[in-house]
Amino acid sequence: MAKVLSDYYRTRAPLGLLKIYTKTGDSGTTGLQGGSRVSKADPRIMAYGALDEANAILGMAIAAGPEGDLRGTLSRLQNDIFVLGADLSNPNMDDDRVRITAEMTSGLEELIDETEETLPRLANFILPGGTMTGSLLHLARTVVRRAETNLAAVRDGPLNPECRRYVNRLSDLLFVLARSANSRAGLQESPWTPG
Repeated sequence: MAKVLSDYYRTRAPLGLLKIYTKTGDSGTTGLQGGSRVSKADPRIMAYGALDEANAILGMAIAAGPEGDLRGTLSRLQNDIFVLGADLSNPNMDDDRVRITAEMTSGLEELIDETEETLPRLANFILPGGTMTGSLLHLARTVVRRAETNLAAVRDGPLNPECRRYVNRLSDLLFVLARSANSRAGLQESPWTPG
């Protein structure tokens, strides 16, 4: 996965940053790449707002001091989420701007499989929690699920179908990484006990 991501980023030019405030959103709309404007309540905008929130939570998880190679993995995911936001903000599927690719999604699947091999098989549902890192990854997972719900509601304008697949795998990966963070710290998972 690291090689796929590094090759991807090496082929892309850095994006120029604009002035932080533009006043163009004061009316409750925001601009997409290409110049069209949509409501800030549009599901597409809600999706990348949720992804921005998840990205900030990943930053908190990194600050919590994860063990082993988890820090690098989370940092790579943060970069991917920026690619995802750029992709979602660009309804013009005919250009060659930054896009989520099938290779990026399959990289998440590989990481899920590799991580699951190190964990005990789940026999029942578990309660989110554990270490600070594990808890934050569970929180990020729920926010990514919200983004996925928002993406399912996008009806206006083209959308890279790989974005939906990537977001679905991302929430799965965050669940597995939360379990891994707790396992590395020697914490047993708390099973859900109905009733």
